Amino acid sequence: MRFKLFLILCSISLSSAGQIVNTATMDTLESTVIGHLAVGGYIDTYYGYNFGRPANSSNPYFVSSNRHDEMNVNLAYIDLRYRATNFRARFVPGFGTYVNSNYAAEAGTLKNIIEASVGLRLSAKRNIWMDVGVLGSPYTNESAISKDHLMYTRSFAPENVPYYLTGVKVSVPLNTKWTAYLYLLNGWQVIQSNDKNKAIGTQVEFRPNKKMLFNWDTYVGGNQTAQNPDFRMRYFTDLYWIYKANDKFDATSCVYIGLQERNNASTKNWWTANFIGRYHFTETLSLSGRIEYYSDSGVHQLPITGIDGFRSYSTGLCFNYQANHNALFRLEGRQFFSPDNLYRDENANPTGRSSLLTASLTAWF
Repeated sequence: MRFKLFLILCSISLSSAGQIVNTATMDTLESTVIGHLAVGGYIDTYYGYNFGRPANSSNPYFVSSNRHDEMNVNLAYIDLRYRATNFRARFVPGFGTYVNSNYAAEAGTLKNIIEASVGLRLSAKRNIWMDVGVLGSPYTNESAISKDHLMYTRSFAPENVPYYLTGVKVSVPLNTKWTAYLYLLNGWQVIQSNDKNKAIGTQVEFRPNKKMLFNWDTYVGGNQTAQNPDFRMRYFTDLYWIYKANDKFDATSCVYIGLQERNNASTKNWWTANFIGRYHFTETLSLSGRIEYYSDSGVHQLPITGIDGFRSYSTGLCFNYQANHNALFRLEGRQFFSPDNLYRDENANPTGRSSLLTASLTAWF
């Protein structure tokens, strides 16, 4: 029975290897299979230096790898998965500065749940699954798992949408190229929600060939919180593209827009667009580059300098060295530009520019 399960897992891995992987998910770790149980692990360490030298040692506007001038752990977790023919379960406890920042609003031990879900196969013939619990988010082409992405640091895009969701997810393969997902959620990146109105999310994946993937997501739901009691309905949609031309070049791009209704006030919005490419010089050495723009009228980002509205460009280069098949060293330089004084310089004066240098060593097993 164990050998049969091992063959099933291997066949799944081999079939998915021939097509583009959706990097929004957290399903890319290697695992050690013991009977029905698969075990994996991940450790992302980093050192970041912000040339503005923030007084609180935290890089503003970001939750990933956001500590200044200290060696730290961005995210470390153990991935436990159980799978039978018509049942599956997953538990991923996590730790690190990403968890400290991104889960600050969650209560107690909920702060350390990266994923925790139970799934039932509703149709064996069509391979339809229903998963319930804390789930990975489909929104934007970047998850919290840096090894899966062309640049080490996260773009503005994923930092301002959910990294995780809580609720019910139904997965429906339509054919070999199309897959649809429906979500019933507690809300916008929350485990324990104060807003009792549920939210609806949708996701559609399209793989026209083995080199390309398109993904379209939507979100509609109430978003009243203790921090923002005037917030009402939120509407969001994104579209992203993942492309792997060959062993030399791969790229990805994402665009989205969100609208936030408010009680007795005008609707606010936030939107972004980015493009990231990577060129492989050898099997172990590659160079990535990114350009992006992000605009927010006050939904997620409130400028630390007190001006009204948030507008910023970002460019960056990332050197990647694949030290081993499961170890990656990266060195990234990133420059931020804004027509407004969003940032602060080393003397704490408002400025329209900011520079960040980050080194990372990541391993998974």
